[in-house]
Amino acid sequence: MQSHTYVAIVTLVALMVYISTIFGVGAARRKSGINAPAMTGDPGLERAVRIQANALESLPIFLPSLWLCHLFWLPQDPTGIIVAAIGMLWIIGRILYGIAYARDPSKRETGFMIQFIGTIVLLLGALGKAVVTLVAG
Repeated sequence: MQSHTYVAIVTLVALMVYISTIFGVGAARRKSGINAPAMTGDPGLERAVRIQANALESLPIFLPSLWLCHLFWLPQDPTGIIVAAIGMLWIIGRILYGIAYARDPSKRETGFMIQFIGTIVLLLGALGKAVVTLVAG
């Protein structure tokens, strides 16, 4: 198996989760009868838009952190499965976040924290290994 396969799968699933939020906005628009470019007027549409926007806002932090952590830790994690498993936290967290936010925005914290912890572990893992590599190099 190639060393990037697991991380590539996590990347693609993360993008599919994001795409699902786009479809969620479309479904909310149809249900509410509010057409683009309007973004307000129905709480369900407003929540769907925030779910999609929040996922989009976190992708530029998550994806580079995932790949850089993977690349820096390849010698210790040759298949990438450990980094991919940490990356799955973003996926699980985003799904839980979206479900909770759609039902009751005040209940979104658990999903947010799960994806945030995964992202921070990847970010700090990549940064830490980069610094160690630089100092040792």
